[in-house]
Amino acid sequence: MQPNGNTGHPRRWAILGVMVISLLVVVLDNTILNVALRTLADPVHGLGASHGELEWSINSYTLVFAGLLFTFGVLGDRAGRRRILLIGLVLFGLASLLSAYAQSPAQLIWARALMGIGGAAIMPATLSIISNVFDPRDRGRAIGIWAGAVGLGVAIGPVLGGLLLEHYWWGSVFLINVPVVALGVLLVALLVPESRDPRPGRIDAVGVLLSVVGLVALTYGIIDGGEHGFGRPVVWASILGGVAVLAAFVAYERRSSHPSLDVRLFRVPRFAAPVALIGLVFFGAMGVMFFSTFYLQLVRGYSPLETGLLFLPFAVAQLVFAPRSATMVRRYGARTVSTVGLVLTAVALSAFAFVDATTPIWVVLVAFFLQGTGMANIMPPATESIMSALPREKAGVGSAVSNTIRQVAAALGVAVIGSVLAAGYRGGIDPALAELPPTAREAAGESIAGAYAAAGQLGPAGPQLVAAANDSFVSAMHLSATVAALVTAGGILVALRWMPGRSGAGAPTPSGEPELAGAA
Repeated sequence: MQPNGNTGHPRRWAILGVMVISLLVVVLDNTILNVALRTLADPVHGLGASHGELEWSINSYTLVFAGLLFTFGVLGDRAGRRRILLIGLVLFGLASLLSAYAQSPAQLIWARALMGIGGAAIMPATLSIISNVFDPRDRGRAIGIWAGAVGLGVAIGPVLGGLLLEHYWWGSVFLINVPVVALGVLLVALLVPESRDPRPGRIDAVGVLLSVVGLVALTYGIIDGGEHGFGRPVVWASILGGVAVLAAFVAYERRSSHPSLDVRLFRVPRFAAPVALIGLVFFGAMGVMFFSTFYLQLVRGYSPLETGLLFLPFAVAQLVFAPRSATMVRRYGARTVSTVGLVLTAVALSAFAFVDATTPIWVVLVAFFLQGTGMANIMPPATESIMSALPREKAGVGSAVSNTIRQVAAALGVAVIGSVLAAGYRGGIDPALAELPPTAREAAGESIAGAYAAAGQLGPAGPQLVAAANDSFVSAMHLSATVAALVTAGGILVALRWMPGRSGAGAPTPSGEPELAGAA
């Protein structure tokens, strides 16, 4: 033990900086591609990708990423978290290079899937390394900074993407990852110590396989249903099949003498409650972020770069409040801090139920700032509560559970809230389509982007179609925002009932480690 009694690594704050760099490259990539989709669809300046190919350029990454997060968390605990992080960074950098120079949409889709493998190795490793190098007394603050980096990446991705596309070709949005990855590999090799579970036991091959199959099937069903509708049998076969396999995973883990995940942890409130909060918050927040981009670019007419800049209040709030959340938790308790954060987030999401095409833009900026402030006071205490419910040697599993729930909930939020948005839009636009040519009717009825494209071919009738599309989209947005806000508000009940109070999550025991409250 060090003279001041702090059991953290002497270079822990420098290591945290390296983890933030490693994390940023993954989070940025999740958002930066969105602004390049129109360019990728251009046959001259891009790859001439179809609508379906554009969707899979995003979803191939998400599917692999969500499906392998838990597996890489387990592998990191066994094989070494530093080793898995380095492997993930190298894979991510090579796949980014392949994506930048892809010659066809199919090549881009496969390169993006390889990026997903790298990202799945990086994300849980960063959080589990932080959990291992920081003393429980500093860990809450460190996780707050880590969570702030997630929010920063979400917000600056569109800004960076817009800047690159204004000056360079589309591949630059992927090529920008390569020097960041190279820096990350160098710093990890120089600064980050190796850590692993000293008593890993036998590898749970069956559990790992069940988790991959279940998560991939569930995520695929969610994504496919959000894109093409939930009325098709293949969607429900995938979703229900995924749920069934995950149920089999839980049943197997309960009986296993060497489980990858001790499912008894979900009986521990300070593990189960924050997992639920993360899921509910990301379901609502990512659903709203999905349609707010269309609202800003189409209904309000902002460019991709301007749209990215409008998300900056969210990033500023994350940077300001996330690192301070640990201090707030010590003063008021995780229950109070997370409840206030949930209230602010629900209020921010509900604001989109009232904005329209003429609402002053400062109202939207305030909503983004409130959302960033709220999430900055939910994610750090929730993540710290999850990590403190596990001993340090099992940090990879805790990190993987937290990140997997976030990814699946985000995909589900985009799919479900996107479906509510699409259904509301189609119901509103139908009366305005009766007199249109069949091709324009089909395009305008599918989405607001299709309506804008069709309007450009209609001459004098175009503005009337644009006005109808805007009205239909805004009405559908109001309903979607209400659903998102209500789901997020449900987390308030969870926080009030099960989140720990002032003496809760992360309080160190005399040995310096958090108690496991009855879980093995």
